[in-house]
Amino acid sequence: MVTGTPRASRPTLVADTAIGLLAERGLRGLTHRAVDEAAGLPQGSTSNLARTRAALLELAVRRLAERERAVLAPGEGGLPLSAGLDGLADTLASALDRYLSGHRRLLVARCELALEATRRPELRAVYDAQGRVFREMVEEMLTALGSRAPRRHTLSLIAWCDGILFSCTAGSFHTATPGREELREDLRELLAGMLVRGSRLASGPRAAPQE
Repeated sequence: MVTGTPRASRPTLVADTAIGLLAERGLRGLTHRAVDEAAGLPQGSTSNLARTRAALLELAVRRLAERERAVLAPGEGGLPLSAGLDGLADTLASALDRYLSGHRRLLVARCELALEATRRPELRAVYDAQGRVFREMVEEMLTALGSRAPRRHTLSLIAWCDGILFSCTAGSFHTATPGREELREDLRELLAGMLVRGSRLASGPRAAPQE
């Protein structure tokens, strides 16, 4: 099992190993002892870092969010708002393609953690907080591009992206993954239906009205 780079810190190694175990064995396979064994650590190392199961799950959630951000938004600062509808569709398509082509195990682990969060209020709070940054970024982009209902459109767009990831990883389309161009076309059609129509969709965010 690949659990981290040789230079990874102990918390990172433990968290990455926990994510790998979640993807491979599910929640039942995630124990402190299993993490120690899979990571090649002395027995008790994981317990010293995360004394309870709740603490271990929280560590995994935070690390998973870091790894997903690195896949979905590898650059700094996100998408330039001047990129317009086509730029947003292209960026999101590239992100989904990266995820589906090389990081499906992250989604399997996230599904395990998301379900567990429905049963653990303390984990729910951590899980939601980690996703808030991405949601706010998407809402800001949609607002700048002309959405008249940015919060509702953010929900729809993220739900569509999550649905594609799930369907092509664990659902009935796991053997029929769309390519980057297909994803881009789908996203462009979806975004065009959400955003206010006009020339700014191709050129960038809406300008302030002149008086």
